[in-house]
Amino acid sequence: MLISALVLGLLGSFHCVGMCGPIAFVLPVDRSKTYKKVFQIGMYHFGRLLSYSIIGLIFGLIGKGLNLFGFQQQLSIFIGVVMIVVVLIPYNKFNNYNLSKPLFKLVSKVKSGLGVALKKKTLDTFLTIGFLNGFLPCGLVYMAVFGAIAGGDALEGSLYMIFFGLGTIPLMTTAIYFGHFLKGAMRQKIQKAIPVFVILIGTLFILRGLGLGIPYISPSPIVEITGSSMNCH
Repeated sequence: MLISALVLGLLGSFHCVGMCGPIAFVLPVDRSKTYKKVFQIGMYHFGRLLSYSIIGLIFGLIGKGLNLFGFQQQLSIFIGVVMIVVVLIPYNKFNNYNLSKPLFKLVSKVKSGLGVALKKKTLDTFLTIGFLNGFLPCGLVYMAVFGAIAGGDALEGSLYMIFFGLGTIPLMTTAIYFGHFLKGAMRQKIQKAIPVFVILIGTLFILRGLGLGIPYISPSPIVEITGSSMNCH
């Protein structure tokens, strides 16, 4: 499943460039020295990975709690269905319900922190910008969060989000270096491919939850053997 997180990050990074690109384009990178530029961009990405790992840890713990109550398979199926439904429902339908309203205050504080950080050029600036950037609302991040929950473990949830973040690094780095390098037509084609891949991941989660006995894709549920059920000879 970690591979799916990496590929989701790779494909989703085209969406990320559109959403977080404006931040990447205005990073106060020192372009006069290559080593300094590489270090600053690396710190920016490290900050994003750090925030993603924290998000994955939190939601992985939620998944673990559900797992302890025996809902892991049902949860995997539910998350797979939700991922597919979210992709198939037109985006403007969600705007009618204003689901992100409770996050407005938090997002406002994050953006305020980003504004302050972007004016500085200290060593911790790029780490701070990357860290805050990771907490901004993003549809692809929400998809990755579903995967972190389905992992059913804090460590796996954290790793899932880290791999997602790693997948976004190549294109985001290119965006920082070259700015608006990707033409609209090509970007639109890739944007159309993202929902298809999300549906594939959702299908994988459903298959995983069904426990059909297919190695790596839909393994059979693990049945615990208690001492009372064992026969002694």
